[in-house]
Amino acid sequence: MPTSPEDTQDRSAVRTLLRLWPYVRPVRGRLLSAASVAVVASCLGVVIPLVLKWIVDGPVADSDPGGVWLGALVLLLLGIAEALLFGLRRWLVARPLAGVEAAMRADLFRHLQRLPVSFHDRWASGQLLSRGTTDLMLIRMFLAFPLTFLLVNAATILVGFVILLGQEWTLGLVLLAPVVPLVIVCSVFEARYWLVARQAQDQVGDLTTVVEESVLGIRIVKGFGRHRSQAEAFRRQAERLRGTELGKARLLGGIWALITTIPELAIGAALVLGTIQVADGDLSAGTLVAFLSTALALRWPVESIGFLLAMSQEAATATERYFEVLDAEEEPDTYEEARERPVTGAGGLRFEGVEFRYPDAPADTDPVLARIDLHVRPGETMALVGATGSGKTTLTALVPRLYETTAGRITLDGEDVTAMPRERLRALVSMAFEEPTLFSTSVGENVLMGAGGAAYADGADHPGGTGGPGRRADADDTDDTGRTALRRALDIAQADFVDGLPQGTATQVGEQGLSLSGGQRQRLALARAVVGQPRFLVLDDPLSALDVHTEALVEAALRRVLDDTTALVVAHRPSTVMLADRVALLSEGRIAAVGTHHELLRTNAEYAWLMSGAEGSDAR
Repeated sequence: MPTSPEDTQDRSAVRTLLRLWPYVRPVRGRLLSAASVAVVASCLGVVIPLVLKWIVDGPVADSDPGGVWLGALVLLLLGIAEALLFGLRRWLVARPLAGVEAAMRADLFRHLQRLPVSFHDRWASGQLLSRGTTDLMLIRMFLAFPLTFLLVNAATILVGFVILLGQEWTLGLVLLAPVVPLVIVCSVFEARYWLVARQAQDQVGDLTTVVEESVLGIRIVKGFGRHRSQAEAFRRQAERLRGTELGKARLLGGIWALITTIPELAIGAALVLGTIQVADGDLSAGTLVAFLSTALALRWPVESIGFLLAMSQEAATATERYFEVLDAEEEPDTYEEARERPVTGAGGLRFEGVEFRYPDAPADTDPVLARIDLHVRPGETMALVGATGSGKTTLTALVPRLYETTAGRITLDGEDVTAMPRERLRALVSMAFEEPTLFSTSVGENVLMGAGGAAYADGADHPGGTGGPGRRADADDTDDTGRTALRRALDIAQADFVDGLPQGTATQVGEQGLSLSGGQRQRLALARAVVGQPRFLVLDDPLSALDVHTEALVEAALRRVLDDTTALVVAHRPSTVMLADRVALLSEGRIAAVGTHHELLRTNAEYAWLMSGAEGSDAR
């Protein structure tokens, strides 16, 4: 879960920002060149007062108009050179930093795909979205501006003070006096701004979550007339963010005022002392003009410290938030170690002493699943029945390792699932979830996602199965093989409604497939599960949204698929149970009984009660 601002109090901004080095290293040459160009450009601005000194003490004092015009030309050329160099700096950093941002965003997205489901259960999607958008924008802005100008301004201030001390060391010491109080002010500001910047960025993530949920759940919001309450929730979250941003503004305004006022007082004191020295004849007018011009040229490098520190702190908190996600452990792939476990020789799908507790559950709580022993024979269809909350969906999610078992093991045709690379495991096992999820792409592409797994490692025939190489990794709806597989899957799922869509299988279904009915989405999800002719099929109540007539047609077509597949089917209705060869009753996280539908009706009261309720529901 996201780190709270209080947890970041002892963090170092520099240490955090150094984590960006692997991304910056490939473009370090361009960045160093840009920084060098900017240093030269900034130092040209400090040289201008020396030209002014020469003009005042030379041509002006000597009443030489030609010398004045020459000095003016030199100043013009220096100004043009400074502008061109700063433009060159911008050109040098624009393309490489866009590449850095793109690389970081790609790594974040790739990592999110590999994180376990338990991670996504804990994290709000808005928090993840803000890390991939707002936070990366802040990091890019830091690399483009503050990172360079912290170096440029430091070099400019150093060169400027060398020039000041060289012109008149006593006045130079007057301007150096504010250094200590400025360092103290900046240190206090940095510590406070870190916390408020982190809080603001977390609140942006929370606000993004509210917006996303309201948009995705717009049918619920409108259906229950909850638009006012959602608007109020958004307003409260926005007000929290506004208050935090105002706190940032107050901090930034305070340090800006101090950083501006303290040097101005020093410049005023230097002006008074310099004027006295000129009046006493100890200092030339040109030297005083050059000294004050140099001091004024250093105002922006000094005054910008607060602004640059604020941007650096925001970039540091953005970097910390980015790496919070990137540091999360990916799904463990322990097949190298597990490969040494003995193969049992038992075919089909087998659960052996399986236990499961959610990763964030307290250690003293009872496991969701306890001592699950179950064997689905090769080519057999096993229905999984149980009351709501008994753990059926959780048990099915363990087969493709969406969650890791706490204890025990699961085998496919005698091979431990942890002894397989995940790509091969998920090519062997296909799933249809109770809540069908479709993507903003065409009908055909949504279905053929189920044919996109890696090919089986051995390609051997399996007991009770179809044999062959398994799912095609390159199936799509533009070749004959892909079109044939797609049509077959749509026929099995009784998804002939696709032919009536405007572009057929090329029709875009829209976000989450909400342009389709619930039953249509469920049939496409079922087609996706069977399109690759998987060796093992796990179906989580796949027909719940279908009317009885469509359900009967789907079941008739599905029987042909199940004849050649080892399947585990979560069922709530007797009609779905009748697809199975045997039934397992899951009760309070344990397998309470296994048998045929009719056997359990006669011998198990809990099963009979569940089925009687389901029959009544069906009848209604």
